Amino acid sequence: MSPSTFRRFSMSRRHVFKASAAGALALPFVARRSLAAGALKPVSMTLDWIYEGPNLGFLVAHDQGFFRDAGLDVSIVAGKGSANTAQLIANKAAQIGFADGYAASIGISKGMNIKTIGSVYRGNPSAIMALADSAIKSPKDLEGKTVAMVASSGQFQQWPAFVKGAGLDASKINIVNLTPPSLGPALIDRKVDAIGGYVQSYVPIIELRGKKAVRSFWFSDYGVNVVSNGIIAHNDLIKSNPDLLHAFVPASIKGFLYARQHPDDAAATVKKYSPTVDVAIIKREFEVSWKTWVTPNTKGKPLGWGSDADWASAIVVLKQYGGVTAPLTTSELYTNDFVPKGAAYVPPQQA
Repeated sequence: MSPSTFRRFSMSRRHVFKASAAGALALPFVARRSLAAGALKPVSMTLDWIYEGPNLGFLVAHDQGFFRDAGLDVSIVAGKGSANTAQLIANKAAQIGFADGYAASIGISKGMNIKTIGSVYRGNPSAIMALADSAIKSPKDLEGKTVAMVASSGQFQQWPAFVKGAGLDASKINIVNLTPPSLGPALIDRKVDAIGGYVQSYVPIIELRGKKAVRSFWFSDYGVNVVSNGIIAHNDLIKSNPDLLHAFVPASIKGFLYARQHPDDAAATVKKYSPTVDVAIIKREFEVSWKTWVTPNTKGKPLGWGSDADWASAIVVLKQYGGVTAPLTTSELYTNDFVPKGAAYVPPQQA
């Protein structure tokens, strides 16, 4: 696949976002709401990004009626990135958000009055990715090679921690800065030896569009433990309307677990709200994200349940590599108060 082919696909994803942000793709949600009982409580939610594999659990919860059954009338719109979603929640422009824990924690360190109330992706989705047929068989093989990343990304911030955990000599690795749409084509065309990013964001497209197998070195396997995407809310909402959140979080978790059992149907659900998506890629994005559902500290716990040890590790990374200087405690970052209990909410323990 040529770089231009890859870029055309990337542009189509941006086009989907623009349409969704304008409200066009949110119309199916409005139509569903018009049929709901008048007693339902209205809830506004902003995702981390466009409608895609990693956030499809909320679309499934809506489509399967889990929100309605919980007494909620949920309006879901696409986001512009986790940092932006965190800011919207901090500004009370939306009641509930879905955002990366690393990005949300940086916001909290700067004064955002928000908190994660359901840790869905409890592991770090960041990795260094190389083509499977390349000479890079282990992280040590990155020495003497060129790795591309986005300079402002979490992966770039966490890179020194990965280097330390993998026992690498950073002076022997050439890091180049590329834009997000350029990373995939650069790897496929072998202009760089490896790339750094979220696995679910790049591997599905490289595999399915680029027809290349990928080898991933997950940051979490080398001691870089940060918590990824979760449900976030403003602390004022947590205090003033806990019943709403006690209804929203379990219904959302049901959406993700139902999707895990019915991945084909779940991917097809995304296409209802974003007609231009490639269902095969959406499904693969979702499948790859399963790697981050369970950490050693969250085994056997309901999806959404956060580990204090995992969040404490995230604070260490934030302070050492993320530029955070403000004091942070785990209780400022997350709560398990709204996470449902019981075996029915425990996810499969293997990716």
